Amino acid sequence: MQINTRVIAIANQKGGVGKTTTVVNLAAALSKMRRTVLVIDLDPQANATTGLGLQPQEGVSLYPCLIGTQQIADMIQPTPYENLNVIPSEVNLSGSEIDLAQRPDRLQVVRNVLQAIRDANVFDYILLDCPPSLGILMTSTLAAADGILVPMQAEYYALEGLGVMQNLIERLKANGANPALELNGILMTMFDARTRLSADVVEEVRTHFGEKVFETMIPRNVRTSEAPSFGQPVVFYDPSCRGAEAYRAFAKEFARRNPTRATAAVPNAEPTAPAPEAEAVQEVANDQIA
Repeated sequence: MQINTRVIAIANQKGGVGKTTTVVNLAAALSKMRRTVLVIDLDPQANATTGLGLQPQEGVSLYPCLIGTQQIADMIQPTPYENLNVIPSEVNLSGSEIDLAQRPDRLQVVRNVLQAIRDANVFDYILLDCPPSLGILMTSTLAAADGILVPMQAEYYALEGLGVMQNLIERLKANGANPALELNGILMTMFDARTRLSADVVEEVRTHFGEKVFETMIPRNVRTSEAPSFGQPVVFYDPSCRGAEAYRAFAKEFARRNPTRATAAVPNAEPTAPAPEAEAVQEVANDQIA
């Protein structure tokens, strides 16, 4: 079955909004729906890497690809979960800001590195976990994406971060770095139904952004907070908890908004062919690069 890969950056320069938690659990929930997913951890803190059960390894990240010493397919690592692969992060990635700053093509570096994997069309989704800053690496990452998913905490200070992201999207479109870039959606996180504040913030965001705001909201949940310490997405750590249920619902809504194959309109449908294993993914991608 033909796959049309979608590249989605999960970004918010404001920390503590559930960005990496969303990356890890969206990827896990999509994989349970038999969508093939590649997570690329671009945050030097490597929280998405450890949240998927891997430990950072020096030299195993997107960094060697950015400086041209490795091919991207060689960086893809399997996770304990079927249909879900990751390009981990590691501390050397923090040096990419300096390296990219010296290059005239710095806004296109990430796009060029990803092109071979994208053209191979073996992944339904490539999810980019952006660093929580507005540096060159994040800007180059957004220039490589089809759309941006913005997790937003249901608090007023988070509104400022949303405005910054919207302005950055418009600048990247206007300067030609990524004319097709769009706000894919806004996901409200850490929602507390007991407080009027959460409801007021959600109402204000929906008033300004309408259908761009996903219907699903991610509640505050202890089990969701515990899961990373066990190196697992909450959808596998405690599938029956409220956080896991919310992320599964969100994944279905996300897949409907971002179809990649004929059956994607029905998120629980089984694809007619099995998802490729990590080894097959690497083989196809290497062939595309060669």
